[in-house]
Amino acid sequence: MAEVTVKELADVVGTSAERLLSQMKEAGLPQTAENQQVSDEQKQSLLLFLKKSHGEESGEPKKITLKRKVTTTLKTGQGGKKAVSIEVRKKRTYVKRDEVDPAVEKARLEEEARLAAEAQAAEAAKAAALAAEKAAEEAKVAAAPVVADKPAAAEPATKASEPVAKAKVKAKEKAPAPETEDAAQKRAEAELAQQRLEESRKKAKGGEKKRVDDKPESRFNDGGSQDKNRPRRAKTKLKSNRSSSSRHNQNANNEHAFTRPTAPVVKEVELPEAITVGDLASKMSVKAGEVIKVLMKMGVMATINQTLDQDTATLVVEEMGHTVSKLIADNALEVAVTESVNYSGDELPRAPVVTVMGHVDHGKTSLLDYIRRTRVVHGEAGGITQHIGAYHVETDHGMVSFLDTPGHAAFTSMRARGAQSTDVVILVVAADDGVMPQTEEAVQHAKAAGVPIVVAINKMDKESADPERVKSELAGRDVLPEDWGGTVPFIPVSAHTGMGIDELLEAVLLQAEILELKAHFTGPGQGVVVESRLDKGRGPVATLLVQNGMLKKGDIVLAGTCYGRARALLDENGEQTAEAGPSIPVEILGLNGTPDAGDNFMVVESEKKAREVAEFRESRMKEIVQQRQQAAKLDALFSGMGADKVENLNVVLKADVRGSLEALISSLQKLGTSEVKVNVVSSGVGGITETDVTLAVASSAVVFGFNVRADNAAKRIVENSGIDMRYYSVIYDLLDDVKQAMAGLLAPELREEITGIAEVRDVFNSPKFGQIAGCMVTDGTIYRNKKIRVLRDNVVVYEGELESLRRYKDDVQEVRNGMECGIGVKNYQDVRPGDQIEVFDVREIARTL
Repeated sequence: MAEVTVKELADVVGTSAERLLSQMKEAGLPQTAENQQVSDEQKQSLLLFLKKSHGEESGEPKKITLKRKVTTTLKTGQGGKKAVSIEVRKKRTYVKRDEVDPAVEKARLEEEARLAAEAQAAEAAKAAALAAEKAAEEAKVAAAPVVADKPAAAEPATKASEPVAKAKVKAKEKAPAPETEDAAQKRAEAELAQQRLEESRKKAKGGEKKRVDDKPESRFNDGGSQDKNRPRRAKTKLKSNRSSSSRHNQNANNEHAFTRPTAPVVKEVELPEAITVGDLASKMSVKAGEVIKVLMKMGVMATINQTLDQDTATLVVEEMGHTVSKLIADNALEVAVTESVNYSGDELPRAPVVTVMGHVDHGKTSLLDYIRRTRVVHGEAGGITQHIGAYHVETDHGMVSFLDTPGHAAFTSMRARGAQSTDVVILVVAADDGVMPQTEEAVQHAKAAGVPIVVAINKMDKESADPERVKSELAGRDVLPEDWGGTVPFIPVSAHTGMGIDELLEAVLLQAEILELKAHFTGPGQGVVVESRLDKGRGPVATLLVQNGMLKKGDIVLAGTCYGRARALLDENGEQTAEAGPSIPVEILGLNGTPDAGDNFMVVESEKKAREVAEFRESRMKEIVQQRQQAAKLDALFSGMGADKVENLNVVLKADVRGSLEALISSLQKLGTSEVKVNVVSSGVGGITETDVTLAVASSAVVFGFNVRADNAAKRIVENSGIDMRYYSVIYDLLDDVKQAMAGLLAPELREEITGIAEVRDVFNSPKFGQIAGCMVTDGTIYRNKKIRVLRDNVVVYEGELESLRRYKDDVQEVRNGMECGIGVKNYQDVRPGDQIEVFDVREIARTL
């Protein structure tokens, strides 16, 4: 520790510099000014001096005082409405005892041993005298019936007296020498100390039974002979002590081991998110009726099988004097398994994952085939097979992974489950055909997922190719090219000649560099399920895309509600591989089922944990489906709205012709206000398809069909997901329903209506209610259960409620115009003659657009 000045040391110890200097002077230190330095040795010398001055020669405290203050709340009054704070202060002082001199301790032990020996010898002498006296008494009883004129009978009496004489001689021989007065006094003190020790032990037990010798007719006496000799035992103090000690020992042996606790037992309870009343009572080791009583005092009516939430159960546990040690979440096991996956080391750049989308016959498959033929080196890792649906290629600038998804349905279903597996979307548009309905859908899906887009203008080798038309049409869909001031790169390509393929891959890799895609290449594998199927020969087969860590053969994989050990890993060529890193698609065998596309997978430590989490997810699946069905209903989408928050009504709109579609979109957008707006997530011409319904589920939207219908696949998704889908043939009916739904978002308007006015004529005093105003109803009707205002000179002086409303001696609920009544105003005692009592009601008026 560095040297400090006297003033700095005084600030540290919390005293003044003058006082510290005086103490240092008394300790013999040389410091006399505040700015002088103090070394560590001088600090130790000052500390030892201060300890000695306080009586601590050895530097250790002789006495410690502990203080404790506990504040509790006592509920008094009827119903426990009044709370009184009670503060209990406790103080306890512990004094360190001085060490005992070994010589003194040895002398004390020798004196105790001598006293014990003398007491034992006295007990033996008294026992021998008692035995002799008992034998003499028995001899007298035996000689009592002998007659004087029969001298022959005297001989047995003489023989009977011989044992008595022998016993007396033996007692005299064994008896010690007469004890002195000091020894007798010490023995008496030892006996008194022993008696006090026994009494203190009895008091400490608390629940000890009454001694048996206090009951003259007890069943636990030592034999019938003691009952016969009971009058003689009272004569000798030694007899009483002996029999009392023996009975006490017998009673102690027969006493049960249970002792009632002297203080209440406080339990530490672990509470899940939901627990029944019976289980909560079992955790606290109390009866369920006690818990129900506490709930009734809290205003909750519950039965033994009723489920309580975590907050209510916490209040009950604290009310009953116990403590909550831990709050357990329902998904605690799932969270524990997820948090157990840790990665060490720095993240390294990974390859981008690309999804190719576009309209039918615009050249998506041809473009992928050309990339496969030219960019995948034969004999090395790579290639493509039609069954795995994913592959990766090596370019001059790095690797790119492609997902071969069947249309937009899989892409949307993956996003609906929260799996952002795609980094970049390549939008393929034919240069001779332009933007088509599926092209618009692809743009809407990519924007909803927040994924950057790279537009590939295909079929540039045709004479009718018009790339400027494609740019103009996509710019109308809010996809602006880079050369027009936008952010989306447009690359002219040809799947037949290979024109622009290098530029397309470079644009994709450039987007990946902007995104700064990184991942860990060590540790347990994590990722997303691309697709899964059931193979007849191999069982469940799942295509996994690794996003983090390393997936190895033999790992225990948890994917959604399925789990299992990875018995084999297959690459895109169908050949087995030992491991797969980030951005690498791989097929896995060994799961117990087929997980859904978009489910996250992870490597778990043990199969037991994986099974438990999978079963938990499966049990929660029904609840999630019910919540989605409830949330997707049009009437339930707008149950409330926060303050200063703009709510959006998400709509998926399909119409029969383009003109009707544009008119509907324009009309819906005009319905928006500053509080609520209509957000058209997707729109198009034609029937309602499976893609439209899946997008509505992912966006929590409502599906409107104008003169169109849904196909069978879309109907099945609507039935399973429970979203709201409505058909219309008149445009005004659709707009009216949207207006009603938007009006449900608007906060209701509060409007006051005065129901009656009463004039105070006189004021009376009631012992029960205080001041009672005698009134005449001058307008409307006075109601008992509505709010009131007290007006004095047309100025509001009080606003509250009625405590009583009477007409003559009867309590009434209302008093009409022109009738007299007595009114007691709650919590207000300053009603005066001439005041007016105004009764009003607050009504909520629904707002409309």
